[in-house]
Amino acid sequence: MHRISRLCVGTVLLGLTLGCTAAQEVPEDTGVQAPMFEVDPLWPKPLPNHWILGSAVGVAVDSQDHIWIIHRQTTFNERTEIGAAADPPTSECCIPAPNVLEFDQEGNLVSFFGGPGEGYDWPSSNHGIAVDPLDNLWIGGNGPQDAHILKFARDGTFLAQFGKPEQSGGSHDTQNFGRVAKISFDAAANEAYVADGYGNKRVAVLDMDTGEIKRYWGAYGNEPDDADLGRYDPDEPLAQQFRNPVHCAEPTTDGFVYVCDRPNDRIQVFRKDGSFVEEMIVAPQTRGDGSTWDIAFSRDPEQKYIYLADGKNMKIYIIDRASMTILTSFGDGGRQPGQFFAVHSIATDSHGNIYTTETYEGKRLQKFVYKGLGPVTAENQGVVWPRR
Repeated sequence: MHRISRLCVGTVLLGLTLGCTAAQEVPEDTGVQAPMFEVDPLWPKPLPNHWILGSAVGVAVDSQDHIWIIHRQTTFNERTEIGAAADPPTSECCIPAPNVLEFDQEGNLVSFFGGPGEGYDWPSSNHGIAVDPLDNLWIGGNGPQDAHILKFARDGTFLAQFGKPEQSGGSHDTQNFGRVAKISFDAAANEAYVADGYGNKRVAVLDMDTGEIKRYWGAYGNEPDDADLGRYDPDEPLAQQFRNPVHCAEPTTDGFVYVCDRPNDRIQVFRKDGSFVEEMIVAPQTRGDGSTWDIAFSRDPEQKYIYLADGKNMKIYIIDRASMTILTSFGDGGRQPGQFFAVHSIATDSHGNIYTTETYEGKRLQKFVYKGLGPVTAENQGVVWPRR
C-alpha cells in the first residue's frame, strides 16, 4: 500500500491540499542503505563514420536490454562540430549521427534510423523516446508546431501517427497534443501516459492501439488551464496548475502515476484515474529549468526506489518511493565520465543499471553500473568513479 508522504499531505475526504514542505535529505552516518552505482567510463563504444551526438533528449530500454536513445541533429555548431557535413566540407570530422540509435549491453551500436520519411511528419524538435511492451518505439516533439506522436517498429518501420502538426487546440484538445515531452506505458491496461508537455499542461492517457485520448488532467487532478503562470518563485504559494514543461508521467505496477512538474520543482503523484495523492518538492530554490526532469524506477517487483534526474543541479537523486525521502544523490557538473551537463533523461535495465542522456551542450549517453545496496555516508556522493 502506498503511504501518504509526510512531506506533503492531501486531504482526500475534503479534496484539499493542505501544503507541502521541501524534501529533507538523509543526514550522514544514519545506517540507511541505498542502491549504489559506478560509472562505466568505457561505455558506449565509439560511434562509426565520424558520427557525433547532438543534444540527447531521450533514453529507453527494451525487452532485450538494448538501450535506445534519441538526439537532435539540429543542435550543432557547423563551424566547430560538424565540418565534415558542411557544403563543401571544411574538415574530416564530424557528421551528425542518425536521430535514433540502438546499443546492446556491451555498448555496441546495433541499429539506427530516424528523420523525415514517407507517411509521417517527423517532429521539428524530436523529444523523448519510449519503448512499449511490444518493443515499438514512440517519439514526441517539443517544437512550436509539434502536436503529434509517432510510433515505429524497432526496425524503423512507421506504424502510426497520433495528432497533426500545427493543430494543437490546447490542453482540452482530444485529437492533438501540445509539444509532447515523454511517453510511458501501462501494459496491463494497454494505455500510454503522455507528459503533454511543453505547450499543454496536462497528463493525457491514450489507448495504445488507436491513440484515442481516454482521459487527462492537470496539477492536483484539476482541469488543466493553459494560462501563463509566470516564472516559478519559491516564495509564492504552490501553483495549482503545472508549469511548462510537464516533463514525465510514469505509471507504476501498484496503480500510481508519478509526474515531473519540472519548473515547479516537484513530483506529483496520482492514481491512474487522475486523482491526486501527494507531492514532493525537490531542491525548491532551483529556478529556471527546474529540478525534476525525468524519473525511472528500480527494477525490483516493488519498484522501491525512484531515480530522479535533475538537469539543472547536475545530479541523480535516489528516493525511497514509500516515504518519498531522498536517501542520497550522485553526480556533479562537468564533462568527464560520471559528471553531468544537463542530465535530461534516465532509464533502468533488468540488471538495475542506470542510463542517462544529456541535453544542451552535454550531448552524450552514460551508463551507471548497479553495485548493490550500500550504506549512505553522504547526502551527495559526487562523481561515482569506479573503485580500484
